[in-house]
Amino acid sequence: MELVVKSVAAASVKTATLVIAVGEKRTLGAVAKGVDQACEGAISAVLKRGDLLGKPGQTLLVHNVPGLKAERVLLVGCGKDEALGDRAWRKLVASVAGVLKGLNGADAVLALDDIAVSNRDAHYGKYRLLAETLLDGEYVFDRFKSQKAEPRALKKVTLLADKAGQAEVERAVQHASAIATGMAFTRDLGNLPPNLCHPSFLAEQAKDLGKAHKGLKVEVLDEKKIKDLGMGAFYAVGQGSDQPPRLIVLNYQGGKKAEKPFVLVGKGITFDTGGISLKPGAGMDEMKYDMCGAASVLGTLRAVLELQLPINLVCLLACAENMPSGGATRPGDIVTTMSGQTVEILNTDAEGRLVLCDTLTYAERFKPQAVIDIATLTGACIVALGSHTTGLMGNDDALVGQLLDAGKRADDRAWQLPLFDEYQEQLDSPFADMGNIGGPKAGTITAGCFLSRFAKAYQWAHMDIAGTAWVSGGKDKGATGRPVPLLTQYLLDRAGA
Repeated sequence: MELVVKSVAAASVKTATLVIAVGEKRTLGAVAKGVDQACEGAISAVLKRGDLLGKPGQTLLVHNVPGLKAERVLLVGCGKDEALGDRAWRKLVASVAGVLKGLNGADAVLALDDIAVSNRDAHYGKYRLLAETLLDGEYVFDRFKSQKAEPRALKKVTLLADKAGQAEVERAVQHASAIATGMAFTRDLGNLPPNLCHPSFLAEQAKDLGKAHKGLKVEVLDEKKIKDLGMGAFYAVGQGSDQPPRLIVLNYQGGKKAEKPFVLVGKGITFDTGGISLKPGAGMDEMKYDMCGAASVLGTLRAVLELQLPINLVCLLACAENMPSGGATRPGDIVTTMSGQTVEILNTDAEGRLVLCDTLTYAERFKPQAVIDIATLTGACIVALGSHTTGLMGNDDALVGQLLDAGKRADDRAWQLPLFDEYQEQLDSPFADMGNIGGPKAGTITAGCFLSRFAKAYQWAHMDIAGTAWVSGGKDKGATGRPVPLLTQYLLDRAGA
């Protein structure tokens, strides 16, 4: 779908469908009043019949409106006079998109300046959410369906903005388009079956990205290099699988050569059986999504490449498959990490932190400004925060605050959990420097505590996306593309874009 921005009178636009807003009690804003005047009160006459109450997201399609160049007008309710919240605004836009998809028109014009969104400016903030909602709503994954989805008639949507705000709306659309592209890339990788999407496949995807973008360098470390680097924890996770592990390094140089990079670390367990600590069979198919941390890092990089942000960014993807076999790691095994610290593996299903801990040590060589790891790490995070909010921890309050703020601005929210020293004691082991689990209490926090022991050399934050990376079960099952909006917003803020 193509999104364009224009500054013209809504009543003068030639289009298949013109969309305007109507408040409760049949109230019209300035834009809608202009359209009503141009059609000599035809809109008001329709509203008097009471077919549209103006509640947020309620729609009414009106054909053959005199005095307009539009073939039809779609009225959408925007509620009472107060501003809409982010959720209500997204639902309204999705409602409009749902109607437009069912029409035969190739284009539509959205004249929605009459609607205010709370805590969003009238141009960039409001239209960024609108554009993301429209573009993400276009996503379809039917690669393995013998019957593909019917091509949609709607090809182009024009957003009308006042002249003073046109440049900001255009900037919003540019950013939203890049984010939506990154989200779609992330969702595609997450939704792929694990027999195709394994560590070597992700490495090939990274190489393809490097070939398509001159400013991106890609290096793939195979199992021998992983072992030679002393990454005993990382290596242990993949040793039970026929699919060899890979550490994928992507280096984007968009800033000055001397500028320290930001580093994103993604957990890429392409399938997680739990290993010897085998998971229950029900729902195990969804463990293909255990690589969504790595997928979201690739999606964020894709957005950064599209926007050509003036920053330096290193992306590290810790990829392995966790399988039970005669060569698999056992509960009770002790491994030596790249940092020299030893870990007693008490549960082989706590494998994500094992690939991440060595990758966090590897990140030191880049002398980063900040390191953020993203992982579908703990089921405990879903218990604590459900499926709406990402868990966030870190060793630097400023970095955590920047990520929380980015989440609010991107409507991709996170919530900070504590990393108090008392939780660290749960990782004590009588045989090694630490165990890889801390018992049943505060599982998300003790996982963060474990990772914190390998991230002392720099500012670090950990994002647990176990509840937000995919929708579990039902007709909407699939990867969500989160937290690409949050991460991209964080980098936009750092770049001053």
